[in-house]
Amino acid sequence: MKEIKIYNTLSGKKELIKPIRGKKIHLFVCGPTVYDFSHIGHARTYVIFDCFARYLAYVGFDVFYLQNITDIDDRIIQRAREKGVGAKELAEAFIKEYSKDMKLLNVSSVKKYAKATSFMKEIISQVKQLQEKGYAYTLEDGIYFDISKFKNYGKLSHRTALQAEDSVSRIDYSKNKKNRGDFALWKFKVEGEPSWPAPFGAGRPGWHIEDTAITETFFGPRYDIHGGGRDLIFPHHEAEITQMESLSEKKPMANYWMHTGFLTINGQKMSKSLNNFITINDFLKRHPYQYLRFWIAKNLWRSPIDYSESVLIEAKLSLEKIEEFLRKLALVKKSTDGTGSKTKKLLSEVKEKFYKQLDDDFNTPKAFAVLFEFMKEINKLLDEGTVGKKDAHHLYKFFEEINTIFDIIDFKKLKRSNVPQEVKELVKIRENYRKSLEWQKADETRKEIEKYGFLVDDTPDGPIIKKV
Repeated sequence: MKEIKIYNTLSGKKELIKPIRGKKIHLFVCGPTVYDFSHIGHARTYVIFDCFARYLAYVGFDVFYLQNITDIDDRIIQRAREKGVGAKELAEAFIKEYSKDMKLLNVSSVKKYAKATSFMKEIISQVKQLQEKGYAYTLEDGIYFDISKFKNYGKLSHRTALQAEDSVSRIDYSKNKKNRGDFALWKFKVEGEPSWPAPFGAGRPGWHIEDTAITETFFGPRYDIHGGGRDLIFPHHEAEITQMESLSEKKPMANYWMHTGFLTINGQKMSKSLNNFITINDFLKRHPYQYLRFWIAKNLWRSPIDYSESVLIEAKLSLEKIEEFLRKLALVKKSTDGTGSKTKKLLSEVKEKFYKQLDDDFNTPKAFAVLFEFMKEINKLLDEGTVGKKDAHHLYKFFEEINTIFDIIDFKKLKRSNVPQEVKELVKIRENYRKSLEWQKADETRKEIEKYGFLVDDTPDGPIIKKV
């Protein structure tokens, strides 16, 4: 089996992925809390894990990718109240929006989306077990986990207190808690809020218990990879470990923890008050989804990234270079009679280098740097006319392989001819002028073509028409 290393937040170093069960990898990623539209910061996490899961499958692992959906939560209740609708009604509406966003981004590797409210029986069972084991205590507003009873609390984040980067919007405040960091396992019923019957009192689950109940249902108490945004490390993921490892002797709960870096906009954190909050839906109204996938994919998954119009333009131009390169390959018609050995050698080398970078902490920036350097070398050979049809086909296939992992190239668009017939006719006329060495007329025809918004790139295999 292919050896793949990934940076593990738990150990603080890169580690070789060794699945618990043969070739099978159980991957869980924290999904959305459905009280609003998802933004491009969320997209960063979901696109990266989609690409990573696709790559694991591509190299031969059997990947079960599970994602939860938090459809009961303080924020959902608050937003529903503001809008004058039921919490369930609001959550269902935003689940549909989220599902639509994921389809538009072609996030296709998730095998199961699990709504928290569909696992109330399993959640209640975990709360009950934690009570029986002596980890939980009851206050007037709910049942809390006593973190002093779990000696390894803080082993993921290497701390026990909040910091500025943490997901602080769902910290459980109660003046009677035993320890400041104790978190709610179950919140007792409040009039006018959703609740479920339970042997310890009607109410609803705390945030953290939803995820461990879902992962235990599908994967058991121990599995391979847990992922999410960096802001979830503390207290959310720390609490998940605390709960699950208190319930089971099988440790660790997850062998590898992957956390995506923060996304800022023009150097600032996304905020509605700053009016720099870009929803996935708004982005996709203006740009093809491949632009967002490529911009996300070409940055290292665990590093912070900053979005601006200039970086999007760079991503667009890079993708256009790839498209232009593929159009050139598609035009190659002649055989090289064995002179394509250099092309074969370069293709063999780039495959090795490209995948080597992906195997080493899914290092996409280095992998794409290898790819663009390779395109430069092949472009030289294309200009010399030393790339044959068979080799061009293999080169094209390599990019199709890459696209099964990243989905950044619109091959359907490449295969469609969106060049007006008038432009095609002018290109033929210009080509005839060039063959008869009537350079002035050829140049005048080129200017006519440009009026239509197209350029002509002359190659050994004939002219390539490009949109300006």
